[in-house]
Order: sequence, then C-alpha cells, then structure tokens
Amino acid sequence: MEIIKINLKEKYDFLGVDDRNPTLTCYLPRNLAEMGREDEMRPTILICPGGGYAGCSEREAEPIALKFLNWGFNAVVLRYSCAPHRYPTQLREVAAAFEEIYANANEWHCDLAKVGIIGFSAGGHLTAHYSNRYDCDDVRSVFPNSKKPSFSVPCYPVISADETFAHKGSFINLLGEYPVGDVAKEFSCENMVTPNTPPTFLWHTTTDQVVPVKNCLVYATALAENNVPFSVHIYPYGEHGLSTVDHLTNNENRLDPKTLLAEGWLDEFKKWFDRTI
Repeated sequence: MEIIKINLKEKYDFLGVDDRNPTLTCYLPRNLAEMGREDEMRPTILICPGGGYAGCSEREAEPIALKFLNWGFNAVVLRYSCAPHRYPTQLREVAAAFEEIYANANEWHCDLAKVGIIGFSAGGHLTAHYSNRYDCDDVRSVFPNSKKPSFSVPCYPVISADETFAHKGSFINLLGEYPVGDVAKEFSCENMVTPNTPPTFLWHTTTDQVVPVKNCLVYATALAENNVPFSVHIYPYGEHGLSTVDHLTNNENRLDPKTLLAEGWLDEFKKWFDRTI
C-alpha cells in the first residue's frame, strides 16, 4: 500500500483562504507493475467522513479506505473544511478532489468510468449534494469542468432540512443559521434529484436517534420518482455512526447481535457495485 497526502490549498490557492486546509489522503496499491498488473485500471472512491459539518470523523476515514482498498479500489479520503467555514466551501473542495483524481488517473491506475463518492452522516449530505449539484454555478465558477461521480453512496445520511426530521446542527454549521422556507428546500437533497443523478446505494438503521431514518427514505423516494438506479438497505437496529459495523470502528457495547445485522451493508454494496457500475 502507498499513501499519498495532498494539501489542496497548495494546488488551488482559493481553497486556503481564512485558514482553510482541506486535504486528500490517497490509499493506492503498490507495485502493480512488479505483479504483472501494470495495465490494471481500478475503480476509485472518494470518502467524505461525517461529523455534522463541525469536523471530520476518523472512524469514517481510514477504516473505510482500507475496506475499499482491499476490494481493489483506490480510496481517497477528503478531510474537508467545516464550521466556521460555510457553503459553498465544502462542495468546491469535493470538486477539487475529483480534479486531482482525474489529473493523476494514469499514475494511480484509475478507471475514470468508475470514480464514485461515499459519505457518512453530514458527509452523506455532502455526497448527495455534490452528486446532484456538481455542475451548479457555485462549483462551475471555480471548476468549469467539474466532474460528475459515476456512483454515489450516502450512508446514514443527513438529507433534508425539513425541521420535523432534520439534523439541525449540520445545517447550522454548513450555513451559519438554520435554513427556513425556500432556503431549506434548496439545501434538502431530496429536492435536488433528477434523472441525471448517478446510480446510488443507500443504507441506514431505523433506531438511529441522531439522524432519523426518514432522511434516507425521502431520498430513496426521490430517486425512485426520477428513475435513478438505486439500492436501499434499512437495518432494524443500530446507533448512529456505525461506519464499518465492526470492532475496528466501534466499542463492544455498540455491537450487539442485532446491530451486527447492519454489517451486511459492506457485502451488499460490493454486490451492487459489481452488478451495476
């Protein structure tokens, strides 16, 4: 395994204003040529950890990257700017990450037909947001050729600013205040979906007390209404922030036999990816 760290502000000066320091940590296979696989092109996944737009959770960073690396993916973790840095900072940093993946595609052996994005909790909101708004004016004004993900994987995601089931803290951190009216609708990802939304894999747990499962359900409904290929998996038990649903990312008291049902999301994703993307 080779690990490469990229400070995005060194490539894109405007991403470093106001003490921002977004970084990419790239997990790549080593010595493909020595193994006689120099022509192998691999799928790549960009990872957006959760943290309520207040920080980036480490439990949803390297552990996820290592899982995907083991499956034959290149894995890239984006530690994006959080509060007090507001929208559209985070969306632009995702666009910058895609630019770096594309710029290094030959060296990193990236299959550009299979470059996707995965995010957890608030990182799930960022994932869904970028998947639907990668070409919006706030992004295209600085990245005129911003890239569309090949696939999208929001995990127990913050989706909606509907105050009856929103994770309000994420939106306050993203926008500086809680959105209401048309602004709330604008930042609710279920309202962004179109037939152009990339194929999507979703999962959540019904007992999530931090981000209600309805977030996942309204997004799945929007995908269905727009005929977007998707797979949704709702597990009956489990706290918020389960990540890999194993002892790598969870304490013993979070992993009772019922919760371990959600461990299946990893296998279900792999089957979905192999058959869909």
